[in-house]
Amino acid sequence: MKDVQNIQDNRNVDIQKVGIKHVELPLIIQRKNKSDKVVYAKARACVSLPRDYKGTHMSRFVEVLNEWRGKNLLGIDIKGCLEKIIKKLQAQSGELEFDFKYFIDKKSPVTELAAPMCYDCSFEGVIDNDNYKFILGVKVPVTTLCPCSKEISENGAHNQRAMISVKISYDEKDHVWLEDLIELIESCASCPVYPLLKRQDEKYVTEKAWDNPKFVEDVLRDVVVKLRNHPIVKSFEVDCEAFESIHNHSAWAHQKEIK
Repeated sequence: MKDVQNIQDNRNVDIQKVGIKHVELPLIIQRKNKSDKVVYAKARACVSLPRDYKGTHMSRFVEVLNEWRGKNLLGIDIKGCLEKIIKKLQAQSGELEFDFKYFIDKKSPVTELAAPMCYDCSFEGVIDNDNYKFILGVKVPVTTLCPCSKEISENGAHNQRAMISVKISYDEKDHVWLEDLIELIESCASCPVYPLLKRQDEKYVTEKAWDNPKFVEDVLRDVVVKLRNHPIVKSFEVDCEAFESIHNHSAWAHQKEIK
């Protein structure tokens, strides 16, 4: 059968990224102090395509992902999987990313009632000319209370839920647990968010936020300082968005650094 994808292209355009996305599959996650867990994930995989080739072989991405899934290596050996994709597609560079929901049993602050808390997370591997980079990502919901509102009001202050999105990169020999990264991020907010609260817990989180007012700038700076001082993290990106309760817009701050 004729392979149209291997026909030579004459438009003189190297394609930086071409591949597949929204591939649904099971992903094995290593949990801190617990056995591995299989989660539902969506994958994005891509490679570079030289100008001489009309197209890449999309089916080969799925073949490799399915091979690694069969070996129970997805999420554990992202580098090996990505190297196989690049080799199979004869590319110079490639990327592989998994987006997934990660649940942690979280206790309420006073009554200590546990319930599952969901976090949007991602694993990403990038290879460019044999240089490998791993990126760990997580989105953490938190509470912020406005310092200005507290200062100018005789009683009360507006607070709101906010989302802190963090991506970090570190050396292959090192490891950062999702649980530890989430805890670091939550410590930078006015107060964490909990899946289950009784009245005693609600009193606690309300008063904690009142005693710890923060702008999005404050939250961002606190996260940045902790990541700058982290002994393993080599580069990071932080995004903080507060879904304002008294405005029809969000407050937002962003920072990206290489240490």
